[in-house]
Amino acid sequence: MSFEQKLLENVLQQISMGIVILDQDCRICFWNEFMQINSGEANAIDKSIFDVFPDLPQSWFKKKIDTVYTIQNMAFTDWKKRPYVFRFPTSRPMTGGLDVMYQNATFSPLTDEKGEVTGVLIMITDVTEVAEQTLQLEQLTARLEHEKQEQKKLIVKLEEAQNQLLQSEKMAAIGQLAAGVAHEINNPTGYVYSNMGSLGHMVNDLLAVIEVYEQQFEKVGDAAVRDAVNKAKEEYDFDYLKEDLVTLVNESKDGIERVKRIVQDLKGFSHVGESDWQLADLHNGMDSTLNVVWNEVKYKAEVQKDYGDIPRVQCIASQINQVFMNLIVNAAHAIEKQGVIKISTGLQGDMVFIRVSDSGSGISTENLNRIFEPFFTTKPVGKGTGLGLSVSYSIVQKHHGRMEVTSKPGEGTTFTIWLPVTQPEEEAGKE
Repeated sequence: MSFEQKLLENVLQQISMGIVILDQDCRICFWNEFMQINSGEANAIDKSIFDVFPDLPQSWFKKKIDTVYTIQNMAFTDWKKRPYVFRFPTSRPMTGGLDVMYQNATFSPLTDEKGEVTGVLIMITDVTEVAEQTLQLEQLTARLEHEKQEQKKLIVKLEEAQNQLLQSEKMAAIGQLAAGVAHEINNPTGYVYSNMGSLGHMVNDLLAVIEVYEQQFEKVGDAAVRDAVNKAKEEYDFDYLKEDLVTLVNESKDGIERVKRIVQDLKGFSHVGESDWQLADLHNGMDSTLNVVWNEVKYKAEVQKDYGDIPRVQCIASQINQVFMNLIVNAAHAIEKQGVIKISTGLQGDMVFIRVSDSGSGISTENLNRIFEPFFTTKPVGKGTGLGLSVSYSIVQKHHGRMEVTSKPGEGTTFTIWLPVTQPEEEAGKE
């Protein structure tokens, strides 16, 4: 062996990377100290590489060797695609977190003077520290991205909670207003209603007395007296007064009853002082809500009710009424001139459904997937906040239900609320 050959062999033995030369049958022709130390195999020459490394994937490795022989060109493996070619039994304590040596490998053809491949030179580079740093960086990046996504979710939840709080405060204000209205109006309404009842009886009695007078009047012989009375009756349209007086009293009683119903519906809609879970009659809640928002509906739509046989539902009634209000007002706003709002209910299994359909303008496909997003609205500026459906969706979710929507532009929209009849025990115990 010449000096140059000995020098080259010395360099190959001392170099800080693995050097292996294989023949086409994958037998080891050369093996440097790096490979000997890390593999623990002192006598590897002339052995099959698969005997030294039994877990080496033979099909893949043999294909690499054959490819180098065939195309007479270099081949590579990167640690990101294949962490290592040779699994060494010893770990690398200096890396701490990794128990294998991560490797980059180069497969190079060795040719003779005729240019024919006589072997394959495999160079193994230890990239464990780079790999560990890269993996740690990737983990840190993934963790930061996860935290970023969690923060986004938290921000959305906070916004929804704030929006719901604002809506709840509005509902509380309505409730306080209802309580004040009830306190201030119920007393005068009560005695006016009572007085109207008494007045009705008195009017009937008075008309009865007048009828007796009329009967006796016909027996009066004085023509001048009869002419004077008849002239007065004609002047004041006495027959009309008799009929209209009864009508006025009855209409006044109906008006007072209407005032009482409005106050009761307003209280029923807001459920003053009732913010806990309780069994509620959803039909009563819907009727109260319709009365409260009737001014938004009566000029736009005919309301058709198709109430099914449903049980009382465990819920926070004021919040469910708030959902009803949003759906009914939106249905009315979707109708440009005159249309129909249909409200139907039913029971399927342990879930009740409340369906609100309108014959309005409908919702386009691109907007249909966004209608429950906070602040999204298709209404003109100043006409909507984009919170109604978002808050309604959150309320239904809080009640362990779901909200569905179907729509066709120009044909109308249908919202369906599904609510469980009873809430899970842990939820029902909360206030």
